[in-house]
Amino acid sequence: MSVEDAPSGAASTARVTALRGSIRLVNSLLLALLTIIVTEWLARGTLIDVSDYLLSSARPGMVAVGVLFLLFIAVDAVFGRVYQSALVVVPLAILPAFLSMQKQQYLSDPLYPSDMLFGRQIGELVPVMFAARPFASIGLVLGLVGLLALLAYLLVLGRRHFPSLSAQSKLVRLVVALPLIGGFLSLMNPNSFSYLRDRLNIVPMMWDQQENYRHNGFLLAFAFNVPMANVQAPQGYNSEVIADIAPERLPASFFGGRNADVIMVMSESLWDPTRITNAKLSPDPMPTIRAASSGNLFSPEFGGMTANVEFEALTGFTNAFLPYGSIPYQQYVRRPLPSLATFFSSKGYTTRAFHPFQSWFWNRSNVYHSLGFDSFRSEENMPVMDKRGLFASDDALTKEIIRSADQTKEPFFFFAVTLQGHGPYEKNRYAKNTIGIESTALAPENRDSLATYAQGVREADSSLKALMDWAKKRRRETIIVLFGDHLPPLGNVYTDTGYMPDVVATRKAPVSIMKREHETPLVVWSSKRGVQKDIGSVSPSQLPYYVVRLAGYRHPFYTGVLGRLNERYAVIDRHQLIERGERTHPDWATNGEPIDPMIRDYRFLQHDQMFGDGFGTERFFPEQVERTGAES
Repeated sequence: MSVEDAPSGAASTARVTALRGSIRLVNSLLLALLTIIVTEWLARGTLIDVSDYLLSSARPGMVAVGVLFLLFIAVDAVFGRVYQSALVVVPLAILPAFLSMQKQQYLSDPLYPSDMLFGRQIGELVPVMFAARPFASIGLVLGLVGLLALLAYLLVLGRRHFPSLSAQSKLVRLVVALPLIGGFLSLMNPNSFSYLRDRLNIVPMMWDQQENYRHNGFLLAFAFNVPMANVQAPQGYNSEVIADIAPERLPASFFGGRNADVIMVMSESLWDPTRITNAKLSPDPMPTIRAASSGNLFSPEFGGMTANVEFEALTGFTNAFLPYGSIPYQQYVRRPLPSLATFFSSKGYTTRAFHPFQSWFWNRSNVYHSLGFDSFRSEENMPVMDKRGLFASDDALTKEIIRSADQTKEPFFFFAVTLQGHGPYEKNRYAKNTIGIESTALAPENRDSLATYAQGVREADSSLKALMDWAKKRRRETIIVLFGDHLPPLGNVYTDTGYMPDVVATRKAPVSIMKREHETPLVVWSSKRGVQKDIGSVSPSQLPYYVVRLAGYRHPFYTGVLGRLNERYAVIDRHQLIERGERTHPDWATNGEPIDPMIRDYRFLQHDQMFGDGFGTERFFPEQVERTGAES
């Protein structure tokens, strides 16, 4: 080659290098597009809406592709080789979407970042899932092991064979990608308005997570939910507004109570299966509960999230004021909180919690301490219990409650969470099912599932009868409160019979549908005063009002604030306020209408105790003053 040809040869080499670089960037962009398509397909369970998400000018699909593309080229620069990032970023994008798909098959919500807080719980439930579907579980485990081995092999192989990046290419990629990624992350605070984010059609819809995930896509919506642990004070919260809230109409000191013993039982997945009209159950699986019915509990959950219902029932606070998808037991109970346990302790009661599973589950060991329980009887310190299937039986737990009560001289407040009713409802859980199922609508496997569930309801009913029979023989009055935490995850039983259009409940619907899909049995009974009738359908957060009042006490918050709320509202849900006269207020928190001052004050007090400065502790929770000071 002559000297004259050298410049043209250098230019040709530069063009080839530029072409290769462009092809690599295009490939990374296509890989980002493919990753978003797969992620959305998994998270949505269908490809129907994915094209609209990516192509509509009103949706941020291509923005998500662009951000992922920037992440690919930045990680490639860190590794020093092209496409190496795909072996890390793609699995990290696709795995949460797959888990979201699995979650939505049993619950009605997509995956939230807070779900990662209870990964250990999921691990503990693996034996249960294995027992229900052993071959599928084995296949899943082998598939995961094989996938991890393949990824490790590809990472090693990629270091050898993927094209390397020059120092200049790595620098350019980082200089371009990192500022853009950083700028984008600054837009992802859902609590602040962003003009640029608005122009990109990224709309944080924290009040409606189903629409949030549908409009923004899985990855963007998931990112919006990361800051949910940062709960901001409601507008107007300060010491003056707390001072203006009226406590109980009559001083609490006027009412000394009757020293009645109180036993609250939250029965796992307890529901009335005879509500299914296209299936005939015989005999009635819940005669005792039906005869002693006080009304219904309007559960804020479906198929799971037991701890959220428990949180409301023990504290009188509501999940409606907390970020959608949050789990107070996991995220927010980090300091002493008022509860029925702290109230009854202040009256000289022994307070004890019972749950025949491991104490770390749902963080209960720490939470019960924060809620003021004297002790917690869990699987670790309970006698070995008889089991029905894989779970401790309701009968064994009831006997343990009775044994503990008989050994307690002082008045007591016991709170128990059963376990027997937990799904899945495999065919052979019980040696013999005593409830017959007649239905032409149900496939055989779904009829078997319903039969297993109904047998568990019958045994829960028998356990309540045993508890009530024991209480009737006692000299001291005994108050028993029983309720289900949520409808059971019966899957296709609901769709086969037409009870629900989907295998999970809706979050936003007319009241008649919401009650159909969220009501569970409620019993409020006294050994001296009988059944408390006509309570109606109430939120779990209303239960402390009934318990404290029936025990003969008054309290600034439990019978004062909650009592006034109870006179007007039966249900306080994040999507629905239901008045006593069945008048409804859908989307009350977001529709722009003025919020009832009673609801506003309720929210102020809840924030004050959970996150705020405790301005109202002395007036509304006097039993907390000493506890809060000691813990501080």
